[in-house]
Amino acid sequence: MKIDILTLFPEMFNGFLTESIIKRAIEKKKIKINIINFRDYTTDPHGKVDDTPFGGGAGMVLQIQPIYDALEHLKTKDSHIILLTPTGTTFNQKKAEQLSQKKHIIIICGHYEGFDDRIKLLVDEEISIGDFILTGGELPAMMISDAVIRLIDGVISKESLESESFSKDLLDYPVYTKPRDFKGMKVPEVLLSGNHKKIEEYRKQEQIRLTKEKQSKEK
Repeated sequence: MKIDILTLFPEMFNGFLTESIIKRAIEKKKIKINIINFRDYTTDPHGKVDDTPFGGGAGMVLQIQPIYDALEHLKTKDSHIILLTPTGTTFNQKKAEQLSQKKHIIIICGHYEGFDDRIKLLVDEEISIGDFILTGGELPAMMISDAVIRLIDGVISKESLESESFSKDLLDYPVYTKPRDFKGMKVPEVLLSGNHKKIEEYRKQEQIRLTKEKQSKEK
């Protein structure tokens, strides 16, 4: 898979690309990630990519021209273009699984007051990571990329993926390691029993309990 991320702040992605699972996925050539400064595509002699909104109002609005030209240069017949915006569909595990099947994803990061609304005509879908406001789309782009990349075959073991939260619409069960007793906080005895059937039953019950608790808090 190839992911192109359009941003005005490419340096924000330095740590994201050079640590942990993402770094290993790049080294194993499971994923190719390009961070593109769409300021490079502006026709303004001073590198300007935003302007004041027609009709008045606060803030600056990203112009359509630089993003249009960047997309024309980058996209292919396999490209799936995503605009990160508060009005988009809320991102979840199901969407991550769908995107992990794409060959080429282009993610557009916003900034400032917003986008020229005509940019929405250039994309395949709009995605939000939740009902709150950030200063830009860089953090959401990293979150979406991370969730998608770890689902690519060979990035993480299949066993690990199958046991994770949301893999079966349930949260993951709690896990413990040594020591057995830390300052009176003890590991559940069932996990020390060696009885794999009972351990599996316990973990399934915990998944259901934690999922129900989370759902009740959200109501």
